[in-house]
Formats: sequence, structure tokens, C-alpha cells
Amino acid sequence: MTHQRKKISVIGAGFVGSTCAHWAAAKELGDVVLLDINEGSAKGKALDLFEASPVEGFDSKVHGTSSYADTKNSDVVIITAGLPRKPGMSRDDLLATNAKIMKTVCEGIKEYSPEAVVIVVSNPLDAMAYVAKQTLGFPANRVIGMAGILDSARFRSFIAEAADVSVKDVHAFVLGGHGDTMVPMPRHCSIGGAPLTAFLSQEKIDELVDRTRKGGAEIVGLLKTGSAYYAPSASAVQMAEAILKDQKRILPCAGWLQGEYGAKDLFLGVLCQLGGNGMEKVIELDLNDTERAGLENSLKAVKELLGALENLEY
Repeated sequence: MTHQRKKISVIGAGFVGSTCAHWAAAKELGDVVLLDINEGSAKGKALDLFEASPVEGFDSKVHGTSSYADTKNSDVVIITAGLPRKPGMSRDDLLATNAKIMKTVCEGIKEYSPEAVVIVVSNPLDAMAYVAKQTLGFPANRVIGMAGILDSARFRSFIAEAADVSVKDVHAFVLGGHGDTMVPMPRHCSIGGAPLTAFLSQEKIDELVDRTRKGGAEIVGLLKTGSAYYAPSASAVQMAEAILKDQKRILPCAGWLQGEYGAKDLFLGVLCQLGGNGMEKVIELDLNDTERAGLENSLKAVKELLGALENLEY
């Protein structure tokens, strides 16, 4: 019998895309195709990564291309294409340019991988996921945005550092839009199953929440010439792994809402169950007044972004 390996295509061979290819190949999630309009960049990085396989001992093939035909029948497609942020830019400043890029990319995916689950990483995330869904016309379970895992990973790493505990024992998540209005959920955080307040003062927790909100900008400010890529790519690949291995993981992702939290026909960061069918369900939580107000504020920001999108030609 012929057994087919899984296929993961990564669109955009910049720092985020090439690092996605790296994590996916190293985890042997399947064969990896790295696509970029700069064919040499995609082919060079893919070849370099493939040449690491004897050293690291992974059997994933890695192929670089500028042609969507090479991505044919992908199981999962991760879209990282688009301009990164520069210091002083918000994620929203990238709207017009990245919407055009997203539309072109999704036309290629729709033609060659109509059954794929698509993970959107490009910024501004909640709007780019919207453009992707409109262009692809895929059902809601097969278009998901990556933001919450990254924001939660930042929050968890800051908590582990402050409490001087293993990151493995820190559970935390962030809801809402991917930007300054994100809603970290300290009430639902725990370290080894015990509440956060058993380890850290409320003042310290508030400080970490604030740092989480500004986590991306902190890195942009330090790098000066681009934005974060290790943690964003690791987060996207965690989603791909949950889908390819049908893990049924509960992870914060940007999901297409149909009435959950009073929101409809837009993407917002919520807890999702990810498995073989993509986003299999949205987990809706009871929020307290502070959390609800935070989410409403986030929702308003996403709607403003979508309003700005409607006025653009792309």
C-alpha cells in the first residue's frame, strides 16, 4: 500500500516563514514546501535546511519554490507573507499592503490545495484572517489565525521568569484581537494547577499583563529592522501539529465567530479545539465584568480595522 506523508506549505520565506519550515521539519510533521516570490531565497533556505537533516536526524524533505503548483494538495498551509513591522508602526499600519499580498496568496492556495487547513500569521492578524477567508471561501473550520498562542507564550514566559518556576508548569491564555487591545486572562492562569496569586502579587501580575500586551513592540524596538520570529513561528507550528496529528488541543487562536461572545462574521482570539478537521469548536467562557469589558474593547478595535479594510482597493 502507498502511504503518503503529510505536506505542509509555508508561504513567505522571510524570518517567520523559514523558521516555521525549520520547526516543522525538525518535528517531522511531514514534507515541507517553502514558497516565496523571491525564488532564490526560498530555494536557498530550503536547501540549507534540508542539508541540516543528517545532523539533526529528521526525514522531512524540504523544497523551495516560487510556484504554487509545488504546494499542490497541502494538508496545512501557513501564511507568513507580508511586510513586517518597523519601529513606531502598529500592526494596523500594514493593512493595505498586506491585504493585497494575502489575496494573491489565497488565490494560489485555493487553486492547488482546496482541502487544506490554512493558518494565517501575517499582520494585522484579525484583518488578514478575514481577507484570507473571503478569498478562499473555505468553511470556518479550515481558516484560523495564529495570535493567541504567541501572546500566551509571552505571558507564560514572563510569569515563569517572575515566579522562578519551569515554563512547563505555567498555564495561561490571552483572548481578543492581536494588538494593543488583547485581553490576558490572569484569573484563569495557574502554575502547577495553583492560582497565579499564590506565587505573585497583584501588582506584579498587572505589570506582566502590560508587558504581554506590548510584547511584540518590545522586540520590534530592540531589533529595529523587523519583528519577532522564533516564538511566532513556533506558535504557528504548534497549531499545525495539533491539526496534522488530530490532537484535539485547546489553544487560543483567532477563530471565525458566529455569535460567540456576541460577535459575528469576524475573527477574534478565543479558545479553540484544534484537531484533524482544523478548528473543531470554540470554547466560550463565562467572563467577569473586567474581562468582558476588555473583550468588548478588543472587538471594537477589530471592527474598526475591518471598516478600514472595506474602504481599500485590494
